[in-house]
Amino acid sequence: MFSISYFLFLAPALLLAFWAQMRMKANYARASQIPAPMSGAAAAREILHRAGLYDIDIEQVPGVLSDHYDPRHKVLRLSQDVYHGKTLAAVGIAAHEVGHAIQDARNYFPLVVRNAAVPAASFGSNASLILLILGGVLSFSPLIWLGIILFGAVVFFQVVNLPVEFDASARAKSQLVELALVNDRELPYVQKVLSAAALTYVAATLQSILTLLYYVTAFSNRR
Repeated sequence: MFSISYFLFLAPALLLAFWAQMRMKANYARASQIPAPMSGAAAAREILHRAGLYDIDIEQVPGVLSDHYDPRHKVLRLSQDVYHGKTLAAVGIAAHEVGHAIQDARNYFPLVVRNAAVPAASFGSNASLILLILGGVLSFSPLIWLGIILFGAVVFFQVVNLPVEFDASARAKSQLVELALVNDRELPYVQKVLSAAALTYVAATLQSILTLLYYVTAFSNRR
């Protein structure tokens, strides 16, 4: 199933993912050297309060760039460097995650769809490969196509996730400027970090789409 042709098929997405990761690391490191007036956690709280969201908790979590918003528990979780860091990188990433909290509070439709797709995508990512392998071993086409359909849920999630991430970054930049947390000279550094992060999502989406196309093409030819 995973022959040389598979990796050649996915080469554009893999190269884009590698480039996006390199850009993300470089831009994050550069923005981490530029001081900000407050920590990522403080900036997040400031933006939340300005949006009228006083019931969102902010927690520190382990890891590097493990920052995320948990819509089920209404908690903003920030990595140690972002939580405590008084840098443009920290406030930019924290503001991005607050963007998701604001989306949740405003019932931003793509986020509603994405959250609803999470269970199907989680199940599909695990079950699809098992069904594809089992169907291939048994030469049983219905299992193969069921696996492909389940993987389609993963692709749907990735596609819907793109506008959610882009919108969160747009909200972040707007709030940072409006609250004067960054000035015009500093904003480009934040933009580069958020743009590089968005590119990683684009790469992941492209990879999932190409993987789905590979499955469809490979098993159609076998049939």
